[in-house]
Amino acid sequence: MNAMLVVIVGIIILVAGYIFYGGWLAKQWGVDDSKVTPAHELEDGMDYVPAKAPVLMGHHFSSIAGAGPINGPIQAAVFGWVPVVLWVLVGGIFFGAVHDYGALFASIRHKGQSLGEVVALNIGDRAKKLFLVFSYLTLVLVVAAFASIVASTFDGFPIDKATGLVNQVSADTNASVAMISLLFVVMAVLFGFFVYRKGAPLSVATTLGCIGIVICLWVGLKWHPIYLSNATWMWVIGAYILVASVAPVWILLQPRDYLSSFLLYAMMVIAAVGVIGAGLTGADAAHMDMPAFTGWYDTLAPTGSSLGYVFPALFVTIACGAISGFHSLVGSGTTAKQLDHERDAKPIAYGGMLIECALALISLSAVSFIWTEYANKEIVTPTQVFATGISRMVASIPGLEGAQSTISSLLVLTVSVFCLTSLDTATRLARYMFQEFWLKPGETYKDATGAKALLTNPVVATAITVVLGVGLGMTGYSKIWPLFGAANQLLAALALLTVCAWLGNIGRNNKMFFIPMGFMLVVTLTSLFQTVTGKVSTIVKAAGVPVDAAGAFDWGPYAQAILGTLLFVLALVLAWEGIQTIFLKKKAAK
Repeated sequence: MNAMLVVIVGIIILVAGYIFYGGWLAKQWGVDDSKVTPAHELEDGMDYVPAKAPVLMGHHFSSIAGAGPINGPIQAAVFGWVPVVLWVLVGGIFFGAVHDYGALFASIRHKGQSLGEVVALNIGDRAKKLFLVFSYLTLVLVVAAFASIVASTFDGFPIDKATGLVNQVSADTNASVAMISLLFVVMAVLFGFFVYRKGAPLSVATTLGCIGIVICLWVGLKWHPIYLSNATWMWVIGAYILVASVAPVWILLQPRDYLSSFLLYAMMVIAAVGVIGAGLTGADAAHMDMPAFTGWYDTLAPTGSSLGYVFPALFVTIACGAISGFHSLVGSGTTAKQLDHERDAKPIAYGGMLIECALALISLSAVSFIWTEYANKEIVTPTQVFATGISRMVASIPGLEGAQSTISSLLVLTVSVFCLTSLDTATRLARYMFQEFWLKPGETYKDATGAKALLTNPVVATAITVVLGVGLGMTGYSKIWPLFGAANQLLAALALLTVCAWLGNIGRNNKMFFIPMGFMLVVTLTSLFQTVTGKVSTIVKAAGVPVDAAGAFDWGPYAQAILGTLLFVLALVLAWEGIQTIFLKKKAAK
């Protein structure tokens, strides 16, 4: 199979899905551009700030993408390219894009508040509390993971495992990434100031911003004097996300994500050039060496740990790029508060998801080009697989033979930059969830009194989140991170359930949600059941005292077994209450 054909045909199918299915959804749901969006109705200069569609698209896409559509397809490639392509296309058009679009649309019709508010008004207050607790804990885990990842990519003193000494090459690379990220923050503040306070034309500011991106990259690669330890960076990152998550969105969040998105777009263009160029020149790299289907069970296990059976592993592993619950939090958290017009919801939410799908197909092409090395466990880290595969494709084009090293470094750098983007978005979203937990439907933190006024204060709510997230990141989030895939997909199932209930209550067609939400619930429950039984088996075999590689007590199996059981029960409770609302209770149009 020619990789170029897979990508091109896949993109054509995605475009058709956007035009026809996305357009049909807008009509079925009653998207009305004459309605005033929360960004205008509740504009406060901090969280509710109208953004032009390209700017908001940059924020939304930067927040939902990151490394997700790269990691998932590459890891799931162990099942063959056919299952991956089918899930990306079918899942993206009929599951993920519907999920993202529905979550954003439901939020803007509920004053830009999170899906927790939609749950409260359409399913019940108890369901809201459970949903918010689950969403908040998931986001704390995301903050912990991304803070740790960012700190490791900034670490000025990385230790070479082979020698036990500082690897200076890695240290210099990390210092460059840190410097470029810091310069990006400064440039974003300047961009936001001139666009929103001085009225600079967006076209002019964008042009200068793109030039600034190139300058930031050049300066960061040539001059990077800041070398800090991993632990120090964790503290610095904690302070940064505390400030970034309470600062007005126009001064940092909007402009930084908008400018960062051009890096991601450039990465996709480079990747597309590699795939198409290799295909047109007839290079061997243009052909997918991986099998179409390897079997129902992952026996390859390049990383040393098998994914298990194709069901449910495929549908949990490929989240971003098909359907991801985290997207619903972004759409109903920050994006809904900045949407200028209802018509913008389709290109930003539905379209943004399909762009992720295109990136997922390109990622699959990348791993196929170095399939032998991947299968032989020579190159297994998804970011390195992506960078190596794409850079080799580009280098196979006549005249670009010497570009492989430069392109590979830039691709790795681009992926690293987006970790910080997703980090402070997740922190802001967690702050929203924490605040809404203490408030009644329709209330804001300004309406709270007494202890609730303190807990819902933006700075206090953010500080609690930062302490929990960064603290977990420094003490062992990796022990429970394996649960994130199932938790994320459970969140997607619950988001689909919530939007389905709301549409039914207002008398709109919600049948397009039945199959996606049912399927994702089954996937999640199956995955959680496998995890819990597997960890219980580990505990029993270890006579109740499992140990890690260093011989110390390993609390990970206990944590995963307990949390997995709680998530399983939570899914059943919320699913039952949602199903009662959708199918068993009389629908009352509002």
